Amino acid sequence: MTTPRVAVVVFPGTWSERDFLDVAPLVGWDARLVWHAERELGEVDAVVLPGGFAHGDYLRTGAIARFSPIMAAVAAFVDSGGPVLGSCNGFQILCEAGMLPGALLRNDHLQFRCDWQWLRVEAAEACPAWLGEAADGARIRLPISHGEGRYYADDATLDELEAAGRVVLRYADADGRVTSDGNPNGSLRGIAGITNPRGNVLGLMPHPERAAEAEVGGSDGLLLLRSLAGWLDAQPVAAERRL
Repeated sequence: MTTPRVAVVVFPGTWSERDFLDVAPLVGWDARLVWHAERELGEVDAVVLPGGFAHGDYLRTGAIARFSPIMAAVAAFVDSGGPVLGSCNGFQILCEAGMLPGALLRNDHLQFRCDWQWLRVEAAEACPAWLGEAADGARIRLPISHGEGRYYADDATLDELEAAGRVVLRYADADGRVTSDGNPNGSLRGIAGITNPRGNVLGLMPHPERAAEAEVGGSDGLLLLRSLAGWLDAQPVAAERRL
């Protein structure tokens, strides 16, 4: 089994990078931190943009982080087919950088929400590097921690995402139903996570890295993070993507 070499990018104000380092041994990762001012990722198999408040979330969430020098290397890595995960603030940065469509707006109730949230897996096959161990229709429970997590895009973009099967996670209730009662922030169509057309980038507002141990609330996050090694093993030219 491949030991994925994972770069966890750190911006000023990022705070979830340590959670990813803590969970790395549980999912077989060799993870290291990469400061946002660097211009190269090094030899890596995957990249993570973790949660937090990059640059204090001034202007808009992720609006300043998208200009960090490391983002050019992240974009090149994405273009080469490398798997990238953006959780919470990382999702916001990916949208600001144009690697994923849409935007994350203030929660419709204008409150910061920090809680455990049920999700329904919608299209695991659309993002196998991160959802390869999941099954369509599966219910998973991950924590959320955000004030600006309301996914928004115009109707044409939403319809395109739906038609292409790129909506991979939706907010749900405990029975797996996508309803307004199970939507913690007012995201359009209950969208909690999407992928890019190639399926190598996953952006989601919940935190899989904080759902790794049953003793602290649940371990469904391992389902996502463990998928990476299996996906890499199935790639005949994985090493050629390393930058």
